[in-house]
Parts: sequence; structure tokens; C-alpha cells
Amino acid sequence: MTSVPTINGDLSKNLEPLIAVLTDDTAQAANIRERLLAATARFVAQGGAPASASMTERTAYLITYGDSIRRPDQAPLATLRHTLDATVGPLISDVHLLPIFPWTSDDGFAVTDYHQVDPALGDWDDVTALAQNRGIALDFVANHMSSEAGWFRGWLERDPEYADFFVTPADDFDTSQVVRPRTSPLTHRYERPDGSIVRAWSTFGRDQVDVNAANPATLEALTDVLLAYVAQGATTIRLDAIGYLWKESGTSCIHLPGTHAIVKIWRAILDHVAPGVKLLTETNVPHPDNISYFGDLTDEAHMVYQFALPPLVLHSFLSGSASRLSEWSRHLEDLGEHATWFNFLASHDGVGMRPSRGILTAEEQEALADRAHSSGGRASYAAEPDGSQSVYELNVNYLDALVDDNERQDDAVVASRARAAHAILLAQIGVPAIYVHSLFGSRADIAGMVESGVNRRINREKLDADALVSGLEHDARRRGVFEALSHMLTVRRRHAAFAPTSPQEVLDWGSQVYAIRRGSGAEAVTVVVNVSRTPARIEGRDRIDVLTGDSVGSIDLQPDGVVWLKEG
Repeated sequence: MTSVPTINGDLSKNLEPLIAVLTDDTAQAANIRERLLAATARFVAQGGAPASASMTERTAYLITYGDSIRRPDQAPLATLRHTLDATVGPLISDVHLLPIFPWTSDDGFAVTDYHQVDPALGDWDDVTALAQNRGIALDFVANHMSSEAGWFRGWLERDPEYADFFVTPADDFDTSQVVRPRTSPLTHRYERPDGSIVRAWSTFGRDQVDVNAANPATLEALTDVLLAYVAQGATTIRLDAIGYLWKESGTSCIHLPGTHAIVKIWRAILDHVAPGVKLLTETNVPHPDNISYFGDLTDEAHMVYQFALPPLVLHSFLSGSASRLSEWSRHLEDLGEHATWFNFLASHDGVGMRPSRGILTAEEQEALADRAHSSGGRASYAAEPDGSQSVYELNVNYLDALVDDNERQDDAVVASRARAAHAILLAQIGVPAIYVHSLFGSRADIAGMVESGVNRRINREKLDADALVSGLEHDARRRGVFEALSHMLTVRRRHAAFAPTSPQEVLDWGSQVYAIRRGSGAEAVTVVVNVSRTPARIEGRDRIDVLTGDSVGSIDLQPDGVVWLKEG
């Protein structure tokens, strides 16, 4: 255990300007401050948090549901631990567990009890066991909860403990500018036990009711949840859909100053009592809004999702040109030493297309939607203010989307393309996160998508642990993808050039290749990936390809070819 700091005046002083963003009422500001300090004091009194490791070139996250891998008569969280120990060992340093709490809908994102592990997955002891060898990222679904949650039922019952915990907009509340990620109504009607009807704000649908973070008691309760996850061993906290947390009449109700102030409040508290624990914000929005959650690079999120990367990598292989990806990468902001990107290609959701606006043309986005459909997936669209439609999300198995209809039947080509795409992911400045179905070379679960009627289920299949382990030996696609990714993870861990904040320079070596140099001096590694379908000529002096140990001079890099070059 780390030494437990006391709650002193420094934290109170640091909170004051942040609370001032939430309210200009002196009495309410004092109430909020005392409640936040009380929550922090309870955490300290209970023993604080385990030590958190710093992020290095050895850091790599796995994104997974708690039950993505199953075995009969074994808690899925225990199955996950045993399977990872047996297959990837230390190559995966951190595991992002998608919501592991009791839930009623949205595959876990309508939580009924923040403090309990879903018994269908295991218990907190299983999380603790998993955390013995790996960092743990837990999902904090702070914006909303299930309509069956105890907090919401208490609010419906008019229990004073939950008064004002949820948002009932006044009749004069102007919602005309509210940004919506769904087409369902903004508010829904709920029946109280006495038969009366009340409306509550529900950004994501009737079963996901938004909390009222402007209420001091609600903010205290949310802070208790955050710190409880840290006490249970979480080293990263993912703030799901956090951009929608604060509501104000006449505004977009997304990315508001109140939301940023709360994230900064939680960062200040963690820095004070659990230094090293990282905040990761999930905001699937255009790049400028996304990076706003870095604050001043020291006071808000430690990491933000690099949402533009998945569609740009997919576009590169579909078009045979890395120009868009290279140009975008070349202009990424310098984040310094205290913040970094959370890079990924595939996830439990789809490929979000909003972050690619202004980078890809409408025609290029539509081409990606066509690829999703041709690979058995789906594409969803959003209405624009002018009445037109734009591609919102691709629901697709990422490995399938990387290849065309003919190539998809060739396991060797799928493995080669997966290797090339993930070489870009692993080289990109920041920390890499690999989705469980990408790591293990899974195919699209089209039957699961069709039977459930949920498009995102195409990439959420539950795997039998023993069949998976057998498949890694006998299934050509699983074996090829897994071996290629594991090898690159192994090599990456040996080179400080891949540390999250190590410098990155995008090189102009022609549109056929994505080429970046990571690190500097003798430690630098130049990563080159051919995204085209023809050989690419790479001129150069003799260097060592650290992936193979071979000496490399001028070469014709074959399609999907990858080299990681270092001075000999």
C-alpha cells in the first residue's frame, strides 16, 4: 500500500475555483466543498489505494467484457484471468473491463448498482486476483444509470436521500440546442408508486436515466463511486459518455464548463489521495471537442480516446493511400509529459465516424460504410441540420473490414492485414488498446447481431475459453492474427522509443506507406507500413529491422509489409 496522505487545506484550496464553475451561490459552493472533502476523507480512512504503475513502452491495454471469454462452472472474470495468463502473459499490462456491474440493458451500460460486481461475472475478489498481475481499468458510467437502479427507484419513491438526484427539466428549460446521440425522446415519463407521472432526462433512452450532477448530494455520491473503484484496485477510471454530464437551458448540454469542472475536481482529488491513478475520458466527438478534456494537460484527463484513428487506418487500407492518416498524424498536438492518447482500432461499439469529419470527405466516409455492409456489418446515419444524412457509426468486425470480399476468405491475408493495421496502432504516440476479438482473430458474429437486433453485437461474441485456446493452435486465422500481434507487442516492450510520450515525427515517404519515427538519437525506431496493394520502394542505408533482426537497406516493401527500423 502507498502511504495515505491526509486531507489538508491544499485540496480544499484547489477545489474552490472548480466549484465556482458549478455555482455562484456561496452557501451551495460550501456545501459542495464539504461533501467532496467528506467523500475523500472516507476513502483515506478506509486505507487509500494500491500503488499504480507509470505508463511505459511496456503498457498495452486489452478492451474486453468481463464475460467475453467463458468456461462452464467458472466465474467469467476468473476465466478471463486464467486465459490471459495462459496466452498473452505480460504482453498485456492492463485490462479495461467494460461495465462489470449489475445491469438491465445496453450490454452493461445501464447499471443498477455501482458498488456490486454482477454475480454472473464473479465478485470483487476476482477483480483483485486479476489485478495482481495487471493494471485494471474500470468503467464509471457516471452520466446515467438504469431505470431499475436503487437511486432512481428511491427518487421515484420521494425518498429524501435521493431528492434531486435526477433531472426533471422545467417547462421553460430550452432544449432546442441539445446535441443528441440517439433519436429517442430526450425525456421519458415514469410512474411513481403513488400513480403520479414524472419526466426524467434520458439522453440514451428510457432505461438509461441521466443523473443530476448539479445536486451536491449526487456529486458526492458519484465521487464515492469513483473512489470506491480505486479502493478496489482500479488503476484507470474510464468516464463513459462524460460529455453529457452537465445540463443548462439554452445550450447544447454537451462539453459544458460544468462537465469539465467535475472531471477536473475528480482529477484534483485523485492527484491528492491516489496519485498515479489515471482518468480516461470517452467522448466520441470531433477532434477539437475530444482534446478539450485534456484541460491544460495537467489538470483534467490523463488520457483521451484517439477516436479519429480507427476510421483513418481503415480508410488507408481501403484506399491504398496513407495520405489522410499521415497528414492528420503530422498535426497532432504536443501533449508534453503529463497526458497522452489512448489509441485503439476496434472496440465493443463500432467505428465512430464523427471524429473523421473534416478529415475524410463525405464520399470517403460513404466508402467505409459500403465496406461495412459488404463485410456483413451495418452503418448508422445521423441527420444534419440541413436535412442531409452523414455516416455516424460502422458496426463491423474490424479485421473483416480491413479486407475485401475475396481476401476475407484467405486467412493468411486477414492475418497479414491485421498485422499491418496494428503495427500502426502500436507505433502511434500514446498507449495502445487492443480489443479482445482483434487480439484473438475473431470473425464477425453476424448471427448474434441478427438474432438480437442489436447492430453492435456483431463484435461482442462470447468465446468458449477451451475452444479459443484450441483455435489459437489449429485455426489459421486466429493463430495468424494472434501470433503477429503478440510478436509486435513483445518487440515493442524492448524499445523505449515506444514510451507514451516519446517524440513522434511523421515522415513523407510517399502515399503508399505510413512512416513515422518514434524516439530520438540512438533509441529512435522508424515504423513503415505499406497500406497499398503494390510494392513500395523504400530507399535507405543499412539498418536493423527490430521485428526480424535482419539488416535492411533499400527494399521493395510488399503490400501489408511492415518494418521497424533502428540504426545498427
